[in-house]
Amino acid sequence: MARIDQQAPPEQTLTHTLSYAVNCSILFTELPLLERPSAARAAGFDAVEFWWPFADAVPGDRDVDGFVTAVRDAGVALVGLNFAAGDMPSGDRGLVSWPARSTEFRDNVAVTVGIGAQLGTRAFNALYGNRVDGADPAEQDELAVHNLAAAAAAAAEIDAVVLLEPVSGAPRYPLLRAADAIAVADRVHEATGAGNVALLADLYHLTVNGDDVDAVIARHADRIGHVQIADHPGRGEPGTGGIDLDRHLAALQDAGYDGWVACEYKPTATSAESFDWLPRARRTRRTA
Repeated sequence: MARIDQQAPPEQTLTHTLSYAVNCSILFTELPLLERPSAARAAGFDAVEFWWPFADAVPGDRDVDGFVTAVRDAGVALVGLNFAAGDMPSGDRGLVSWPARSTEFRDNVAVTVGIGAQLGTRAFNALYGNRVDGADPAEQDELAVHNLAAAAAAAAEIDAVVLLEPVSGAPRYPLLRAADAIAVADRVHEATGAGNVALLADLYHLTVNGDDVDAVIARHADRIGHVQIADHPGRGEPGTGGIDLDRHLAALQDAGYDGWVACEYKPTATSAESFDWLPRARRTRRTA
């Protein structure tokens, strides 16, 4: 669990110039969801991301409009959004390869990409889904190809990418390492020609699952569409564990990555205090 008996990490001298965003589904959870974009802005950030922010895969227009308005009124960019992923607190990890919920996923694609079209979002995370009792894994994987192709086609209409994320802590989730996600993206491309399916490199999940993060960056930097960070152990903010996040991010930048770095960690104190490691001047979009 996260360490709560230590002082917050001091501001650091960062060796990279990548830009940071705040995941408002894991940070600022002490606030109602629609107040979180403004809280991120007050903390100095001009970009946020969310897991799927609604209870239903196809929410009503009023709920969608309320979410879009909250992001716009806060003056932040929505740089990442998950497709509907089921009941994540209960262990669900996506609908992409879940036979009984395939139609639900397809219906959700239009809503998710529609939100992205309104807010300028260009990265959509498609959690692959757990292995399901009674379903042939090969058939699940074939279904995933078709669903990811549909999502990629919709995303391409707004010049966006679909992300595949290796995840830890979910025993039945089959994408554990970067190579697993890359293999799925390659399969989608080979089957359908879709070229906008990319790796979401969550440096915390990769580390927990035993991936060689240095090797992932060296081999696959050009396949990475988005980056998320948390420290390990504990999934707290940078400086609460042992991952050399700044070194990894500098390597990513040196390898050509110029996208966002999303803070997706569990704060060890209040959300606002958990950003003490990051100088306030570094919380807005970097232009140099």
